[in-house]
Amino acid sequence: MNLAPYRAFMIELAGLSGDFIRPFFGRSDLKVELKADRTPVTEADRGAEELMRGLISKTFPSHGIIGEEFGFNRTDAEFVWVLDPIDGTKSFAAAVPLFGTLIGLLHHGQPVLGCINQPILGQFLIGDNHSTKLNGRPARVRAPRPLEEATLLTSDPVSAAKPTGGRGFEYLMRRAKLARTWGDCYGYLLVATGWADVMYDPVMNPWDIAALVPVIRGAGGVITDAKGGEPYPAKSTVAAAGGKLHARVIAALNP
Repeated sequence: MNLAPYRAFMIELAGLSGDFIRPFFGRSDLKVELKADRTPVTEADRGAEELMRGLISKTFPSHGIIGEEFGFNRTDAEFVWVLDPIDGTKSFAAAVPLFGTLIGLLHHGQPVLGCINQPILGQFLIGDNHSTKLNGRPARVRAPRPLEEATLLTSDPVSAAKPTGGRGFEYLMRRAKLARTWGDCYGYLLVATGWADVMYDPVMNPWDIAALVPVIRGAGGVITDAKGGEPYPAKSTVAAAGGKLHARVIAALNP
């Protein structure tokens, strides 16, 4: 399958959505609303997704779309775009640049192309399950290391310590060399580029995961759900720099 046209279009989507989002970052008058599920949303989230949905519908009218803010359309199509305009809205709303735009492409329901775009730091990461590039240069996870030498990331340690992770996550936190909340999609960017070793999220939605799978796999990493199963679609995600470390994390989470 030739992904070149979709890759070029994904790059265009990331650039245009980033241009839209950037002026909202760090604004003291940014309005933050709460959705029905009690998660935050801003004008930047909604506007960026509307922009991307419009371009997709115009360029690939037969394709489906799944988006965090405006839902599902033609999900039975051969190709489906999966959008999270701002993954990490809590960070974005607090002027913390640990967020990004996630764009994934499904083919017959499986992720074949994905990107993480950080428009404030100028970092664009794109992967296709076989290779991943950061701003045009190859990106690789770092060599697997023992958990005692690893950097462990999570978006929310409170959620991670609940029954889905429980004592297993507490064990990981104690054993890791460094544990930090450099989370949401930016944590996966750090794993894929070799700056961190493990990223764990106990609660995920389709728009949170689809773009991450081709990125992590393309960088040579391992990504599954918290039980070690297929990562998409899943309600949790574990990404790691290598198979041995990933297996140890999965074993700890499932004693």
